[in-house]
Amino acid sequence: MRLFRWLLLLGAILASIIARAAEDEDFGVAPSVDLRVAALSSPTPREIPGARILRTEDLRLRLRGDLARRPLLFDVLGGEPHDSLPGAIWLPGAGRGDSMGDDLQARLSRLLQAATHGDLNRPIAFFCQGVRCWLSYNATLRAVALGYQGAYWYRGGIEAWLAAGGELAPMRLTWRKPAP
Repeated sequence: MRLFRWLLLLGAILASIIARAAEDEDFGVAPSVDLRVAALSSPTPREIPGARILRTEDLRLRLRGDLARRPLLFDVLGGEPHDSLPGAIWLPGAGRGDSMGDDLQARLSRLLQAATHGDLNRPIAFFCQGVRCWLSYNATLRAVALGYQGAYWYRGGIEAWLAAGGELAPMRLTWRKPAP
């Protein structure tokens, strides 16, 4: 029984190391201030201009912290409804579009204004599937362009969250159809 516990602990430690390594993987892609409009399911940079990177361990700590300083979580993965990080708001399509002057930018501006109560310093974190998804990178760039100083990009996304043992939950809010 003791050996089993040690093996279980070792497995958890290895899973944590692998999850961290994956979200830190360097593909040699340079950061850009421009929206990515093609090949949205390809390797992403390790940095993002104007925002900060959020890693799983740090996200977990922040989510346990003071309610006013917890980041608002925005899942920008498209497709069908899916489970996501607990408390996430689903913004399918927020990482698409072709310019910071498009209708999508105006729509995102209104949503972020409402969600943050106009607080440009409120921590907000955008994520999607994982390190090979540009949708969250683009959505974070959009928030930066709107003046959000507390913008974070959770590069590891759902994959890193799961690899670190995080659980998923149904999303209650989406900008497709607001909750009743």
